[in-house]
Amino acid sequence: MANQMIMKVEGQEFVMERVFNAPKELVFKAFSEAEHLKQWWGPRGWTLTACTIDFRPGGVWHYCMKCIDENQGDFFGFESWGKGVYGEIVEQEKIVYTDYFSDAEGNESEDMPPSLITLVFEEQDGKTKVLSRSRFHSAEALQASVEMGMEQGIRETWDRLVEHLEAVQK
Repeated sequence: MANQMIMKVEGQEFVMERVFNAPKELVFKAFSEAEHLKQWWGPRGWTLTACTIDFRPGGVWHYCMKCIDENQGDFFGFESWGKGVYGEIVEQEKIVYTDYFSDAEGNESEDMPPSLITLVFEEQDGKTKVLSRSRFHSAEALQASVEMGMEQGIRETWDRLVEHLEAVQK
């Protein structure tokens, strides 16, 4: 089933796997191009108000998610800045980056744990399986992120990716 998502914790890693009903080239672009990410990145009720990408090893992805859903109470109007620093990129195969919480200037948060994200893209009969491994410096750092609602947030984010891929393929 294309929309089934697998999530599990393995020591210091948060592992996710999902098959998307789209060709690998498109799914890879959805993770690597600002014009795609602006359409789906973030949980429901959030939008990207800033998104710049220098997609190369050593390059930076800097973005701001803002809550635009009044039904989310205290989160309404809240901004969450993030920064990814790319390590390894294999076109249409793999993206490795360090994910940080940051501020609007791109300064990395010392209060929130960074993680090393490895995304692997595999073609499966015209669909694309994405395997994501988020490695934290400790099991405690991973647990802190899980307790902040990471699972729900990423599930909603990848649900939005499903919708975006469907829309751009019509």
